[in-house]
Amino acid sequence: MMEITFPGGVRVDAQFKGFEITTDQPQRNGGQNTAPSPFDLFLASLGTCAGFFALRFCQQRELPTSGMRLQLTCEHNTETKRLDRVEVTLHLPDNFPQKYRSAIIRATDQCAVKKALLDPPEIELITI
Repeated sequence: MMEITFPGGVRVDAQFKGFEITTDQPQRNGGQNTAPSPFDLFLASLGTCAGFFALRFCQQRELPTSGMRLQLTCEHNTETKRLDRVEVTLHLPDNFPQKYRSAIIRATDQCAVKKALLDPPEIELITI
């Protein structure tokens, strides 16, 4: 179980599996910008999950990872202010073997966070 607490201002923190995840809001939203916002952590979760799958693909095949990185580019709907599209760009090392390029894209695409977004779970809010 994850516990969510409210330590002051507009900070909202989560305690889970022995870790504390701290969030805040930008100053324009009433925060002090001392930590990422919850939505920023959502995007980071997507990026780091995809990155994990790319990294494991390379590690399992002893492929180079020096210089490898992912970049997320987000597009928002100007009317609804909602996230419309996330583009994940995988930057491979110069010496990355050509024969593995399609395979690493397929592996990276197996990200569990992305899968949860594509087939969303039911979320129920209850009060006690």
